[in-house]
Amino acid sequence: GPYGINVNAIAPGMIVTDMSMASPEGIELAKKRSVLSKVGNPEDIARLALFLASDESSYITGQVIVADGGRTDYLTHSL
Repeated sequence: GPYGINVNAIAPGMIVTDMSMASPEGIELAKKRSVLSKVGNPEDIARLALFLASDESSYITGQVIVADGGRTDYLTHSL
């Protein structure tokens, strides 16, 4: 826009944290429902945030970037 500000959002899937580790069965279910068969870690989301904050993403704005290991794709195609 006129102020040179790009606005984007990150929509993370299951991320391994102390809270998610309290539900090992939830993590296993998330792995099974992911195209990549894994869950993310905080560094995965941090790298995406760093990219969006960098000049490398200067042509990206108004986007919600889903970082869920393909879970959204899995759910769409499994219906």
